[in-house]
Amino acid sequence: MADNLGKLKILTGESDDALLSLLLSDAEEHVLAYTNRTHIIPQLEKPVRDLALIAYNRRGTEGETGRSEGGGSYSFDNAPKQIYDVLNLFRLVRVGGKVYENEAKHAETISPAEP
Repeated sequence: MADNLGKLKILTGESDDALLSLLLSDAEEHVLAYTNRTHIIPQLEKPVRDLALIAYNRRGTEGETGRSEGGGSYSFDNAPKQIYDVLNLFRLVRVGGKVYENEAKHAETISPAEP
């Protein structure tokens, strides 16, 4: 998560580590709940960062579905479909009320058979 914090600082220009850490933590909780996982795998780090960035950009507009000001009209959607497309690729299904998450298996080195 420290790497995501650094990247989020670059994307936002924000220097408040506590705020960015909170946004990343909330985004991580959302991703874990949505995907039925117990830990973030490397493929889900970018969607976590993207959700945290969206939350950062939407501060002050929580609960609004749209806004008109200065002759412009803005509507707020949920997270973009592209984020949920990635999350769906790594979403675990429940079978009989249980979720089965495989732990990472290390590749075994197999020596070639001697002739």
